[in-house]
Amino acid sequence: MTQTPSSDYDSPWKAALETYFEAFMAFCFPEVYADIDWSAGYEFLDKELQKIVPDSETGRRYADKLVKVKLKSGQETWLLIHIEVQGYPDGTFVERMFIYNYRIFDRYRVEVVSLAVLTDEAAGGKSSEYRRERWGGKLVFSFPTVNIMDFESKWDQLEKDPNPFALVVMAHIKARSVKEGADRKEWKLHLVRLLLDRGYDKKDILELFRFIDWLLVLPKDLEIAFRDDVIDLMEEKKMPYVTSIERLAMKEGAKSALKNHIKKGVKRAASVGEKKGEKKGVQESYRETIIEVLKSRFHETPADVSLEVSLVEDPRALKALFQKALTCEDLNAFRRTLFNMKIQ
Repeated sequence: MTQTPSSDYDSPWKAALETYFEAFMAFCFPEVYADIDWSAGYEFLDKELQKIVPDSETGRRYADKLVKVKLKSGQETWLLIHIEVQGYPDGTFVERMFIYNYRIFDRYRVEVVSLAVLTDEAAGGKSSEYRRERWGGKLVFSFPTVNIMDFESKWDQLEKDPNPFALVVMAHIKARSVKEGADRKEWKLHLVRLLLDRGYDKKDILELFRFIDWLLVLPKDLEIAFRDDVIDLMEEKKMPYVTSIERLAMKEGAKSALKNHIKKGVKRAASVGEKKGEKKGVQESYRETIIEVLKSRFHETPADVSLEVSLVEDPRALKALFQKALTCEDLNAFRRTLFNMKIQ
């Protein structure tokens, strides 16, 4: 069994909340979502939250967000959204929810509604309550709670749900429940297929790809194979921004994925060209691949570089330029190689 590295759940959940807050509310708390006037916008109050909940208290076990919204009634309300990243509430969970809620109210004197998201089946429960009473005095504080792993039994519904946050939830479920590397790779690729089939725009595809990639961590060898499969899938579907996904694949530890993919493409093109006896076809394949690698790595291929590459005829020089495109520190280093070739 291939060992799978541990996942970082805290960071992707925080990023997902910020990027897809409205979709998150519609998915996890539809009743609250229905009362919010989304046309009025919303505001994340990170500084205000840090003042009343220092990092030393929360650590990296929780992903908390404080958000100012306006209700359809015109009333301003602050939502304190708490995500228990480790997945299980400790003995102080409900008390901590009460304390944070009261601290915000005491400091700012605004209505505060607390919402909790639990990320593991061990957490249990659909609602939570903090209660204290003695001698006729009573304090009761309750808040809605959603358990993400409860959606595992509704997988078929998730696959059909157009809400982009459904994909974040599916990625989290599989990150928790599938540990064996090969199975996890197949599920990760399945989620990417779903992502591409849903008709999202470019921005959403890139963002959701990043969340899926972030949550479903793979061993290095399987990560390389996965990224090759993703690039092939993007090309198969003729997605117009395959190079954007390739740029995501260029992060540390994944350069060889793109390198191997491009090498295979060059070999295929060269083989076709040689069989046809078309030397120019091989050269053109190299030129196109060099330009594509530079674009993938540095987000652009300047016109002067493209022009100079197009003028190179020697196959050995093109092969050297291809290697340089894969390894150069920046575009200027590549330009220097081109210049040295010209003067030789």
